[in-house]
Amino acid sequence: MARIDDSYILILVVVWFNLLIAPYTKVEESFNIQAAHDVLVHGVPTSNVYDRLSSTYDHFTFPGAVPRTFVGPVILAAFSQPFIALFGFGSAQGFVRMMLGSFNAAAMSALMYNVQRSFGVRAARWYAVLQISQFHVMFYASRTLPNMFAFGLTTLAYSQLISRSRPYFSSRENDPYGMFNRQRLAVCLLVFAAVIFRSEVALLLLTIAVFLVAYPLSHVEVLIPPFAVSFIMALLISVPLDSYFWQKPVWPELWGFYYNAVLGSSSAWGVSPWHWYFTSALPRLLLNPLVYLLLIPTALHKLGTSPIPKLLVVPSLLFVAIYSLQPHKETRFIFYVVPPLTAAAALGADWIFTRRNKTRLYRLTSHLLVLSVLASFAASIGMSVISSLNYPGGDAMFYLRRRIHHPEFYQPAGYDHDHDPEPRDVRVHADVLSCMTGVTLFETSRPISRLADFIHNRERGDHRIILDRTEDPITLLNPNFWLQFDYVLAEDPAKVKGGEWDEVAVAAGYAGIEFLRPGMEGGGDIEKAENKKLLVRRGWLVDVLKDNIRDLTGGWWIGPRMEPRIHILRRVKGARNGGKGVVA
Repeated sequence: MARIDDSYILILVVVWFNLLIAPYTKVEESFNIQAAHDVLVHGVPTSNVYDRLSSTYDHFTFPGAVPRTFVGPVILAAFSQPFIALFGFGSAQGFVRMMLGSFNAAAMSALMYNVQRSFGVRAARWYAVLQISQFHVMFYASRTLPNMFAFGLTTLAYSQLISRSRPYFSSRENDPYGMFNRQRLAVCLLVFAAVIFRSEVALLLLTIAVFLVAYPLSHVEVLIPPFAVSFIMALLISVPLDSYFWQKPVWPELWGFYYNAVLGSSSAWGVSPWHWYFTSALPRLLLNPLVYLLLIPTALHKLGTSPIPKLLVVPSLLFVAIYSLQPHKETRFIFYVVPPLTAAAALGADWIFTRRNKTRLYRLTSHLLVLSVLASFAASIGMSVISSLNYPGGDAMFYLRRRIHHPEFYQPAGYDHDHDPEPRDVRVHADVLSCMTGVTLFETSRPISRLADFIHNRERGDHRIILDRTEDPITLLNPNFWLQFDYVLAEDPAKVKGGEWDEVAVAAGYAGIEFLRPGMEGGGDIEKAENKKLLVRRGWLVDVLKDNIRDLTGGWWIGPRMEPRIHILRRVKGARNGGKGVVA
């Protein structure tokens, strides 16, 4: 296990690993990543504000079901700007996500540090290894979901509630260890998370406050003033800033609460049974079965003289129980309870492991605990690798960017790119699936390729990609609509209704696990010769890996099955193209 001084680096490395292995985004992350792009590219206008915002900012074209706050994107853009200035805009999306991931890693490390101050280094180390061996939080820590902006604040709030002392005080003025001050800070952090980023955090604040007062660990008079002050401050941040960017008076999280909780409109995205969070989501989030079957119960039972395990567990589970009344459920809605529950599990793990030499039962349990952590970590890495295969739109756009900016590396042998060059402004249409699986406005920027710039003239790579994301079905049926594009990213090439097109590449996506024996062919369209030849990025990598492993094993293979997801089409401009024409 890592030394405590290295634990932040350990958590940070795992967060960055998941960022590097899966650098693209999905539709739930779209608003914040596009907003950060617009702030970085278009700036914050001070004159002709409405005209400039409405003509350049993406949220005027794709506003979403409810308004979302710009507070997070503005902060990420500000902190990532120095890195982008140094390394270039081609890596801007990665730096934006790196800022968020680093903040969330720091928040988890703050919780770990306070576990150390209260229960020692060994307990903190157990928190670190249990946390990094869980998949979901580490994978999503750098993803620009609204929940992950709130996640860092809620985790920091929980870190402030872990006290070094035994906090039993009857006097409101008697606070020799600063416990009440830490509680006030925790309340402020939770209020900011709820008012600005995710309104459901208000429910978590309520369950924590009720527990603190009922145990008793605090007093209403301690909690109310910081709540009132931070509520006003949060409103003064969110409402003016978001009203400016949306160009209308708006408090985004109030809109979100009304839309989801009052109108119940979120049920249109599906409903789940009341017990789903407990029977499905939490076991997957905590991943290691011993966390909820053994370690948390051990902490609650064996450390009964300390209120901290109960403070970590009871409000969290009460929050999940009450939130289960909401019909529409998603795993990301309860991410906030994972760090405190993991911290409670770490206390149980430390209690068991320190007694491993006392009896055979403790020794066997300790060995089982270590093996379970290793197995969870291996499973988490496997899940990260598999999840990285779910972004064919990002793979398709990555390939297309490099094909456009450096055609000498991506055109067929003998292709005369000087005779048939790409236009200076390359117009690209991306369909819905492409945008849902990785295409963002950041992906239209010029990629960094120092070697190519050195070997070839930079001017050849100075193209501008103009991205179109039209979704209107009537417009898409018009053949003339398609004639304006040089490339199309399409799930179904048959829906491209005008012109003649070459299929130049195929981006594949994950379609489950397949088990092949000698003599068996892989299932799906990916095995067709024309598709295998056109595979790019992860689809190509998995295909090569599968072929090599089957050669070594005599035909055996167990691993991901990939299916064609996004077809990259290039409009045929003349007979010299020489490719296979796809006539719509």
